[in-house]
Amino acid sequence: MSSLEEPGGSTDSRIKEALLYKKLAEGKVRCGTCERFCEIPPDRFGFCKTRRNMNSTLQTVVYGDISSLSANPIEKKPFFHFYPGSRALTVGTWSCNFTCPWCQNWELSKSYPDAKRGTYISPSEFVKLMKRYDCQGSSISFNEPTLLLEYALDVFDLARDAGYYNTYVSNGYMSEGALKLLAEHGLNAMNIDVKGDKRAVQRYCGADVDKVWRNAVEAKRWGVHIEMTTLVIPGVNDNHACLRGIAKRIKNELGKDTPWHLSAYYPAYQFEAPPTPVTTLEQGRDMGVAEGLTYVYVGNVPGHPYENSYCPHCKTLLIERYVFHVRAYHITTQKSCPNCQKVIPIVGNYIKG
Repeated sequence: MSSLEEPGGSTDSRIKEALLYKKLAEGKVRCGTCERFCEIPPDRFGFCKTRRNMNSTLQTVVYGDISSLSANPIEKKPFFHFYPGSRALTVGTWSCNFTCPWCQNWELSKSYPDAKRGTYISPSEFVKLMKRYDCQGSSISFNEPTLLLEYALDVFDLARDAGYYNTYVSNGYMSEGALKLLAEHGLNAMNIDVKGDKRAVQRYCGADVDKVWRNAVEAKRWGVHIEMTTLVIPGVNDNHACLRGIAKRIKNELGKDTPWHLSAYYPAYQFEAPPTPVTTLEQGRDMGVAEGLTYVYVGNVPGHPYENSYCPHCKTLLIERYVFHVRAYHITTQKSCPNCQKVIPIVGNYIKG
């Protein structure tokens, strides 16, 4: 996959031919990256403005166009059952394929690519940076990582070969073709933000939530570790029917041991609903447990006891956390509870900081 030329003959490493698209009549192309399947006329961009039709060739214009980079604890994603205590070098680009008016990262997700800003980081340089910052893996995050598909695949190949893990933090709206490519190129774990029930996701995000659930199930079938997150927003998805419905689908479609993170919302971008009451998160956690989920967590509430992991059999404290850091880790090397020996579903080894 080579760099393409901009009009005028200059070469930009951020512009490459997209992997998933079909040519249509009258010079149009249909993007196959996400479930929007945009039909893009000549010289136009798709919905997310990261893909454009140039002479019936679909281009990504954000390959390696990095808007933000940081070495984060894996718990920040959040992943609580995947290489606890490790660090992931995290990057994102611009824009999104959802329309959420409350976006907590709106400075990136509501901005379109601009050749005059951002920093190009090649996949090989990315892997060098992982070693420099003492990271154990990669994470494509901040904005919707599906928009960096082509770049992610190249990063994942190199990272996997070098012994690193690869993760996505996503709204889960990639196409089945994109998901298959990610799994084949070494995606190890994905945290999917399920934003509500069918009505809420259609109204606020302009999307079909059933496609998100399909991808979660399919990713697990491909061997990808899955954790689910719901940003609980007053008046949007905080009613009991919605939260119970999400919990029930997680158990029935992904399994009772799938971690579910209930995170507190704070007003951002175009949404002015009040912050999520802690009691709402606690009630959601109780509903998840009542529906049969084993590991339900409360997030964005520093010091809350439901940040921690407990043995579902004897209630022994297994992992003590504060915000994004592991304070104590008591799971045995056999990945079992030290008190009752129940096996605890944790992927990878604990990385002591």
